[in-house]
Amino acid sequence: MKSASWKTTTAGICAIVVAIASALGALFDADPLTLPDWGAVAAAIMAGVGLIAARDNAVTSEKAGAN
Repeated sequence: MKSASWKTTTAGICAIVVAIASALGALFDADPLTLPDWGAVAAAIMAGVGLIAARDNAVTSEKAGAN
């Protein structure tokens, strides 16, 4: 990635942080029967990675360094 798109990168990082935080919250809450939905956590992390790799609509191909 030659030129980061800050809007989608920020959204991707936020998605990953929220996914991890919700999993940790479910894992370490007072109820030992509460478990995280690992499929949803994995999906949210993959979506976050996709957002980090994406570019904003306002960023041109030349600005992003695409050929």
